[in-house]
Parts: sequence; C-alpha cells; structure tokens
Amino acid sequence: MKILVTGAAGFIGFHLVKRLAGRGDEVYGLDNVNDYYDPELKYARLAETGVEKSAVEYGREAESSVFPNYRFIKLNLEDREGIAELFKKEKFDAVCNLAAQAGVRYSLVNPYAYIDSNISGFTNILEASRHNAVGHLVYASSSSVYGLNERMPFSARDNVDHPVSLYAASKKSNELMAHAYSHLFKLPVTGLRFFTVYGPFGRPDMALFIFTRAIIENRPIDVYNFGDMKRDFTYIDDIVEGVVRVIDRPAAGNPEWSGVSPDPETSAAPYKIYNIGNNSPVKLLDFIESIEEALGKKAVKNLLEMQPGDVHATWADSGGLARDFDYRPATGVKDGVKKFIDWYIKFYGVIL
Repeated sequence: MKILVTGAAGFIGFHLVKRLAGRGDEVYGLDNVNDYYDPELKYARLAETGVEKSAVEYGREAESSVFPNYRFIKLNLEDREGIAELFKKEKFDAVCNLAAQAGVRYSLVNPYAYIDSNISGFTNILEASRHNAVGHLVYASSSSVYGLNERMPFSARDNVDHPVSLYAASKKSNELMAHAYSHLFKLPVTGLRFFTVYGPFGRPDMALFIFTRAIIENRPIDVYNFGDMKRDFTYIDDIVEGVVRVIDRPAAGNPEWSGVSPDPETSAAPYKIYNIGNNSPVKLLDFIESIEEALGKKAVKNLLEMQPGDVHATWADSGGLARDFDYRPATGVKDGVKKFIDWYIKFYGVIL
C-alpha cells in the first residue's frame, strides 16, 4: 500500500513511518520541520529513518538510506499548490494526516498558527484526497475536544461542543470538515482522538520531557492545579499499533445510522471517530513519582493553580477500537516512563 504520512518528522509520525516502512509499505513522509520546538530533534528523527538533514530542502524529495521504500519531502500543509501537485503525482492509497500545530498553551499565544495549519492546511488535505481518489484518510484529532465535558470516561458518543482552547476547537473543526467531505464525496475518513502520547523521541513541550529535563538539571518542576490532575497517558508503541490497524481498514457507513437519533461516532457516510488511549487514567503526582524512580532523583515541585485552557482529567473510553480492531494497549506507565528515560539519557548523553 502507498501511504502518505504528514508530520513525518513529528513524534507520532516518525514512529509510524518506521512501522509502515518496516513492514514493507511504500511510504511518503511530509513535514515542514518548523521551530515550534527544537528542529534538531526533528532532524534526529528523520535521520533515524534514513533522511539526513543535508538532504532536506523545501519542495525537494529526499530518499531514505535505511528504507528503500521511504521518501520524504519538506512541505507546508498550507501550500495549496504543492499539496495538490504531490497528490496528483503520487496517487496515494491512504493518507495519515498527523501534521498540525500542536499544543494547548501555545494556542493562547499564537492563534493564527492553528488556523493556518489545522484549518487551512487540513482543507488542502481534504481537497487533495477528494480529487485523487484516496482510499482512506486517517487524521489526528485530540482528547482536547472534550473540553468542559466532565463525564468519565470520555466516550466518542459524548457532546464535544464546549472546547476550552483554540487548539481543541481546531481539532473539532477537523472532525466536522472530514464528515462534510465524507458525506459529499464518499471519502472514507477516520478521526483518532489521541490521549497524552509519550515515549522515546517525544515532544519537548510535553510534561514527561519537561519534568525529566528539570529533575536532571536540579530545577523545580511546575505542577498545575496543585497536582490534582489525571491523564490517560498512552505509550507510543500502543498508539502506533492502533493507527496501523485503522489505516488498514477504511471507514464504512453505518447502515443503522439515523438522523432522528444521530450517533456522533459514526454516520451514514464512510466516517468514524475513535478514542485512542490507555483506558487507565494516572494521577499526575503518581506519574511524577514514576519519573523520580526511573531517574533515582526526587523532584522539587512548584505547585501552581490550573492554567487557562487546561482540563482537570482525561480518560479514554477506547471501546470502539477494541470492538472494531481488537485494540489492547499493553504498556503500563512505569514501563513506558522507564523506556523514555533510558532513551533520554542515551540521546542527550546524560550522566546521572
């Protein structure tokens, strides 16, 4: 299968490229390698997949030295002509759109980045998929769409009309836009609401990375809502396993769907929404304790009030993925954190 992975220099995209290319798919990676966080980490991920920094140039295709079935291009999602030309030339069987402007807190500072990438850019992906007979478009949504919803665990059938950040609103918009294209043009689309993904080569703006670096450097860590928070931390390998299973089975319409009592997670159109999480929320303070155990060092905690745009807890009901794909996340937080710490120490040459 010929698969486009956008966000291929990103955390999830990098791991997905390795998995797909490793199993023999023809994989094409796309990323704009922006500076939202350290681009050198993104180039390190690319190098792991056989694409050296020196080969990365805007609009120019680079071939992998590790996977003969992998090519990469630096391109913006907002580049309408570039995206259209790429789709027309390559004729992808499936697309997994992981490229987006990420981060809840950053959306308070730079809202236009979210409109450019997550709205305009996603429109270009939808249009290109529509016009080039893409067999399945899988795209990243987020647990952030649940916003003010307090019913736990979060179900894909819950109302998600009250986001508390522009990032969350942009992801909800993606779901609505995808449904419109699925309904109008019979484009098979599947949205995945990711829940706090962590692991090796993770994002430096995420809690695990921030806490690990601060503890190693003997700096205090900022703990919001005075530590009274829970997250459904999901290890990267479990996430990739779920994404691959979804890519392989295009969404189909639900013949029992009714506009009288509409089911939000399906449609008469070939459209599906799934939560993808660990189904097991962990207290933030317990998560920090796992980091302390793996490092053999205690954290100095700076307890603070809840930040604007944040939520108290997340908990995924991933029953839909379990039912349709036999998805069973297998990595506990202690094991996952230990694997991240081992990678971090080796990657950055840390001596504890």
